[in-house]
Amino acid sequence: MTSFAASAATPRTKVHSFPRDKIVLWLAPLVWFVAATITWFWPNRDDFPSTTALAVSFVIIGAGGLVLAASGCLGKRAPWLLALGIGFATWEIVQAKLLLLPRPFFGTPQDLLDVFLTDWKRLGDSLLHSLLLLIVGYSAGSFLGFVVGVGLGWSTRFRYWVHPPLRLIGPLPPVALLPLAFVIIPSSWLAGEALMALASGFPVAVLTWSGVSSVDSAYYDVARTMGARSRFLVLRVAIPGALPSVFIGMFMGLGASFAMLVVAEMLGVKSGLGFYMQWAQGWAAYPNMYAALLVMALMCTGLMSVLFRVRDRVLVWQKDGLKW
Repeated sequence: MTSFAASAATPRTKVHSFPRDKIVLWLAPLVWFVAATITWFWPNRDDFPSTTALAVSFVIIGAGGLVLAASGCLGKRAPWLLALGIGFATWEIVQAKLLLLPRPFFGTPQDLLDVFLTDWKRLGDSLLHSLLLLIVGYSAGSFLGFVVGVGLGWSTRFRYWVHPPLRLIGPLPPVALLPLAFVIIPSSWLAGEALMALASGFPVAVLTWSGVSSVDSAYYDVARTMGARSRFLVLRVAIPGALPSVFIGMFMGLGASFAMLVVAEMLGVKSGLGFYMQWAQGWAAYPNMYAALLVMALMCTGLMSVLFRVRDRVLVWQKDGLKW
């Protein structure tokens, strides 16, 4: 009994192990140096362009990762940096070094980098056209959808006349209206804008209507007690209370508008990233098509991030209640 008490009272020596997070933090940049070594020293199975530029790019990414790791700024991004480094190294080995996948359908990292180095002007011009087309159509549709949604949620007479057409036309996929839009509207650019406005306007209208209708009636009663009129109730009570639902509709509308953008550019609007993809596919320039897909993904996630920032700024008074 005494020996047990003595052993319990004796402090145990702690074994200090290197934290797993620290291992990932420093391993993530090093993987990119490994990828650069593989790219530079392992001979290619074919004459792929931009091999030197790709190896240099990997070294720059690895060096930047080391700087971020040393400064403590890499943090939770380290696992993603590690995964991307392993992914690019694997892609390089599978395709550029061993050529296991059929060409030209599957390119190499060198092919993708070469597109950005040699065709960046056309890609940039297509990106600007797509952004202009998307922003105009999405903004117009979101504004109209917001106005219609407020009217549906506030006015019984407005809802009586607008709800049936909205219920009839709104759920239709805008893609189904593409041939009709190009016949009725003489300009393919305006037709694309109209369809993107429809794609974004319907979810914004429905969720704005839901938000306005869900505002607690006690807020209206308190405002009326203090002498508020209808305009004040709409602008200062109904709309602020409905804003979380409005932003959900705007996020849904952005995704729908982006899908409509690609279809419109492929089938009618002779500019933008969708048109660039169709041109690349027609010439079997698959690396160009993959580069356009990457630019599309970055554009969409960038716009989503901007919308999240706007939401956080507008709804700063509801910051603790936001869960998405």
